[in-house]
Amino acid sequence: MNKPIDATAALEAVENTVRAHSRPSDIRITDMRIAVVTGICYYPIIRIDTNQGVYGLGEVRDGGHPESALRLKHFLLGQNPCNVDMIFNALRLYGGDGREGGGISGIEIALWDLVGKIYGVPCHQFFGGKYRDRVRIYGDTPAPEKLTPEAYAKAVRARADMGLTFIKFDLPPRLFETTEGALVGSATKYEYDLGRSTRAPGSGRGAKISEKGIETAVEIVRAVRAEVGSEISLCVDHFGEGYVTADEAIRIGKALEPFNLAWIEDPVIWHDIKGHRKVADALLTPVAGGEDLYLVDGFREAIETQAFDVLHPDLLTSGGMLETKRIADYGARYGLATALHSCCSPIGFMANVHCGAAINSLMAVEHHGLDVPFWEDLVTGLAPNYLDEGYVKVPDLPGLGLDLNLEAVKANLREPDTLFLPTEEWNKRKAGFERVEPPRYQTQLMRSRPSL
Repeated sequence: MNKPIDATAALEAVENTVRAHSRPSDIRITDMRIAVVTGICYYPIIRIDTNQGVYGLGEVRDGGHPESALRLKHFLLGQNPCNVDMIFNALRLYGGDGREGGGISGIEIALWDLVGKIYGVPCHQFFGGKYRDRVRIYGDTPAPEKLTPEAYAKAVRARADMGLTFIKFDLPPRLFETTEGALVGSATKYEYDLGRSTRAPGSGRGAKISEKGIETAVEIVRAVRAEVGSEISLCVDHFGEGYVTADEAIRIGKALEPFNLAWIEDPVIWHDIKGHRKVADALLTPVAGGEDLYLVDGFREAIETQAFDVLHPDLLTSGGMLETKRIADYGARYGLATALHSCCSPIGFMANVHCGAAINSLMAVEHHGLDVPFWEDLVTGLAPNYLDEGYVKVPDLPGLGLDLNLEAVKANLREPDTLFLPTEEWNKRKAGFERVEPPRYQTQLMRSRPSL
């Protein structure tokens, strides 16, 4: 005679085959803390704790506000972290473009890291699995101190010598401002510095880039292309982004067409979708954009009008890993490839690797930490030769596949002795609606008033 099935024992047997450290149905979020590490800008790293000792790691966008995550803490307390989609949809209203997307995006990453650790599954499995075992990396290359063609060629050659086959380098406003004859007209006097940062690019002197300025950019790109050859994919950044008008961006872009760049990044200010489309339609060189856009809805116009040739979300703004995959998949329906903008610690970087592995239309994932000497030391689980011939292996370990090296994190905190300090002051509601009962004496006073 068969023994009756013990439902509890059966459930435990099943969960024991998939979980590493916890009982998923009973796990609850108990705390969220942040440690802000210096780097390129700075990296606010999130840790979400649970009642079962398992924690998840995420990251707010570089240079972003830790408070953009902390103000959402009260929503998380007591929740089962496995309900990632439910939590994300409850929080998504409290994010926004640029660094304002950093809080919800960092929380989303930490939740997926938690779920991966709970079930013993790498994050990419939650997004449908991998399209590749290794993800191609494109290396960011800041402008050299001396803005000469020779210095640029040397800097990009150093990236190629690392094994990178996809390299980005900057043509910043400083290039034009320090080169004699590169600008026309003169800057308007007596204006406040803060106001200059938000005005339209044609304000003040109007058109600013001279033929000498364009030729200066051409000489640099020519030297770089000659140095690394045609087998290296090259792209450029920073000459636009609101510094020049769309027409000037077109003039520069047309002059660079002979060098077959993979893309020109953000040729106009990030929120000017129609301006991007104007430039993209005028150039044969692809235009990349989107690092400051939030959610699929933020990308919808650019995708449907094909204002970008290459989608370039930063998943620490765009809504995290799953939302970024949704953006890439939607763009692929319109024939658009995706590259992932990434300026972050190894925590955010590995989130990009997992997400990039799950994107069919991926071009490459950015690495912006190549010049940070302690970058690799911030974590454990990153192999010494993790960057192999310009590719990074997709981890098969649970969650993101990394953990923090607390000694290295402590040594590089933005403020000393601030490693994951308590955040109880954020337990109380900071966002959303809250019913507030009137004080007792006011209630009594209202009841005692004579009716009119």
